[in-house]
Amino acid sequence: MVSLEHPYRTLFRVSFFAIAFGFVEASVVVYLRALYYPAGFAFPLAVMENRHLVVEILRELATILMLASVGYLAGGRAWERFGYFLVAFGVWDIFYYVWLKVLIHWPMSLTDWDILFLIPLPWIGPVFAPLIIALGMVFTGVLLVLRLWRGKHFRPDVAAWLLALAGTIVLLYSFMSDTGATLYGKGPRPYASGLLVAGMVLYTLSYLRSCALLPRMPSSSHETS
Repeated sequence: MVSLEHPYRTLFRVSFFAIAFGFVEASVVVYLRALYYPAGFAFPLAVMENRHLVVEILRELATILMLASVGYLAGGRAWERFGYFLVAFGVWDIFYYVWLKVLIHWPMSLTDWDILFLIPLPWIGPVFAPLIIALGMVFTGVLLVLRLWRGKHFRPDVAAWLLALAGTIVLLYSFMSDTGATLYGKGPRPYASGLLVAGMVLYTLSYLRSCALLPRMPSSSHETS
C-alpha cells in the first residue's frame, strides 16, 4: 500500500541523514589531506599508496550503496525510491563541502578544484560543478517524490532515456577528459562549463518528457500499490 503520510516528513528524515553522512565523508577527507597534503590541498595530486587507494575506491562504492539504501527504505515504489536517493545524494554532496568549509576552511572559493570521484577514472572539476549538479538532484528528487505522491505518472520513454544517457556522458566527459592532473602530475585545464550546462539541460529535458507522457492518475491511486 502507498503511504498517505505527506512526503515532506520523509524528505526531512532523508535530508537529516544526508547532512550527518556529509560530515562523515568530510571527516575522512580531513584525515586524508592531513596525511597526503600537510601543506594544503593543491594540484598536481600526491601519489596515494595502493592500499589506501583500494580503500578509497571501496569507500566510494560503500557510500553510493548507503545512499541508495536510504532511498530504497524511504520510498515505496521504484521511482519514488529513486527520488529519495537523488535527495539523499544531493544533500550529502552539498553538506560535504559545507562541513569541509567548517572544519578546514576549504574551499576558499567555488572555483577551487577538487577530485570528485575515482571510478572508473579520477573525476576532477571546480567545486561549483558538483554543487550545481547536487542542487539539481535535490530539486529533481523533491519534484519527483511530490509528483508521485499527488498521483501523477513518471514514465520515461526511449527518448527520455536517451536524453538522460546523453546528459550523463556529457557530464562524465567534463570531469574525466582531463585526467592528466590526477594521473600524470599535471595541472588541470580550464573546466568546460559549457558541458556542465549542456548536461543539465539534457537532464531537464529528460525529466520534462517523462512527466508529460501520461495524464493524471485517478484519485484512487493513493489507495493502491
